[in-house]
Amino acid sequence: MQERFSFQTEAKQLLELMIHSVYSNRDIFLRELVSNASDALDKRRIELLAHPEYEEMEPGKKLSSPGIRLSRGDEGNILFVSDNGVGMNRDELTSYIGTIARSGTKEFLAALKERKEAASAEALIGQFGVGFYSSFMVADRVDVVTRRLGDEKGWRFSSPGDGTYTIEESEREEPGTTVIVYLKKPDPEKNEKDYTDEWTIRDIIRKYSDFIAYPIVMSTEKKNDGKTEVVDEVLNSGKAIWRRSEKDVSDEEYTEFYKHISGDWEPPLGHVTFSVEGGTEFRGLLFFPARAPFDLHFAPRREGVSLYIKNVFIMNDCKGLVPSWLRFIAGVVDSEDLPLNISREILQDNPHLRIIRKSLIRRVLSALKKMMGEDRTKYNGFWKEFGSVIKEGLVPAELSEKGNMDGILDVCLFPSLNAGDGYISLKEYVDSMKEGQKYIYYLTGRKLSVLRSSPLLERCRRMGWDVLLLADPVDEIFAPSLPSFEGKEFRSLEREDALEEVDLSASEGEKPEGAAGFLKEVLSDFVKDVRISFRLTNSPACLVNDREGGSFAMEQILRSMGQEVPPMKRIMEINPGHPVIKGLQRLLDSGEDMGSMKEYAFLLHDQCILAEGGHIEDPSLLANRIAVMLSRMLEAEKGPESTGL
Repeated sequence: MQERFSFQTEAKQLLELMIHSVYSNRDIFLRELVSNASDALDKRRIELLAHPEYEEMEPGKKLSSPGIRLSRGDEGNILFVSDNGVGMNRDELTSYIGTIARSGTKEFLAALKERKEAASAEALIGQFGVGFYSSFMVADRVDVVTRRLGDEKGWRFSSPGDGTYTIEESEREEPGTTVIVYLKKPDPEKNEKDYTDEWTIRDIIRKYSDFIAYPIVMSTEKKNDGKTEVVDEVLNSGKAIWRRSEKDVSDEEYTEFYKHISGDWEPPLGHVTFSVEGGTEFRGLLFFPARAPFDLHFAPRREGVSLYIKNVFIMNDCKGLVPSWLRFIAGVVDSEDLPLNISREILQDNPHLRIIRKSLIRRVLSALKKMMGEDRTKYNGFWKEFGSVIKEGLVPAELSEKGNMDGILDVCLFPSLNAGDGYISLKEYVDSMKEGQKYIYYLTGRKLSVLRSSPLLERCRRMGWDVLLLADPVDEIFAPSLPSFEGKEFRSLEREDALEEVDLSASEGEKPEGAAGFLKEVLSDFVKDVRISFRLTNSPACLVNDREGGSFAMEQILRSMGQEVPPMKRIMEINPGHPVIKGLQRLLDSGEDMGSMKEYAFLLHDQCILAEGGHIEDPSLLANRIAVMLSRMLEAEKGPESTGL
């Protein structure tokens, strides 16, 4: 006898909310039904362990092999999703399928009304296990025919999604559940799909349910010797490669899987597998690409780590799993107990996700450190492709997750003064420090070739001290905030006190005090001070910052971004032993007209800016000054000839 039930008054509103607001992708209904069928098969296996007598339905007839079957009605608008899992009895049918009819509906809607924020609503919805009702996005009516394992009687649930449903006795040959979806007619103007189309079903299963452990079978037509035959075809691979032991998976299988999920045509550079058990259970497989994709530095960019839950695909672009500075990684994370909201599309912010994220970061950094130690050539190639992205993790804003700084610094490589065309790690730098060197020295800029010829390197080059050369834009952002590495502090060579352990004052010979005073007076609009120093060995002068001043490279970056940055007044340090400074001092001592000598001061300042890769605000003025200097030189050269000497 058929029994008719009505949902509570609020239930219809809730159903409309789920159908029209929660799910953004209509394809998900099939994923939900297949996932429910897989869960039912898991429960069957557990139930049979406790009750092995259920294996025999009747004398001489045993349960068939576990599986999921998809089929289409003859009329073309019906889709069947069947399993031979644990099934349901009448009470379970009312309790599980009729979840939204429970008394919690009213409280749910009241809470939803109080919490207007989308995130809060999603968290509330996540407390209701009613993914089955996503079927009403595409259906006019949904029936469920089910029989509980161990029972002889079956039941049918039917609802048009209007707030009512019926339950009656029904026949089912084998325990399990069949969901019958009476599909709405697809609207071509809205580009809606026909969910009875074979290739549409194939595509959805491949995308969302390919790694379900049980076979998903569908009858398809095949041509054989000119004849059309109907055969059963398994639509899913069932090979969750990340759930298999690493020793049982070949390199070819890993490469094939990487290409499948990433779309990359090259084999991966390496991979990381992991399986974590305990309070939070998850496993995964992550790959390091060999080359950077063209859009690595473009925003927005889809991340490469997919989220699965018990082999069921949830989302491709799971930004919550890995930070942006690991966005080049491709792979899969499969959680056993990560809570989801009703649509399985939006993760709740919960401790499980944070635990997984922290574990992934630690394992990736550990794998990179291992690669660096075992195959330096291979790692150098990797760093050349992705190093600038990894260093984004050193930016202060990215360090909200404590404990990343040391791990990132361990895997960083840098060009350096003594490394030639190669790279050096911080550990290698510290191990090679000379006696008396207190700091890890670095110099930032916008071009590596310019940094290598910077006057600021001259004293370190003579003393044999190495200097890290940081030419990536991100270097300028994180470098000033670096604390220390193995007890050694970082120090920029642009700072006035960079080489404080070395006496840079002029202690021998005459000090060109007159030249320093003259330059300070003439260049007062451009420099804060002019000092005599032995920092330089080959160049006549350089510009440095005081302890509170920002770097020249950061000033250039901000200007390139269109920001108006007032020119910084820096300190000019002059080399008392350089012929230019000595010559300037001789001219001053000889009583040369200081007005005619101002061009020397301006030219010297411009030379300092060019040496550090800067741009002269008025290039034509610089050209005129050079022309004047050349004219004076040429006049001096022909002077004796013109006088007949």
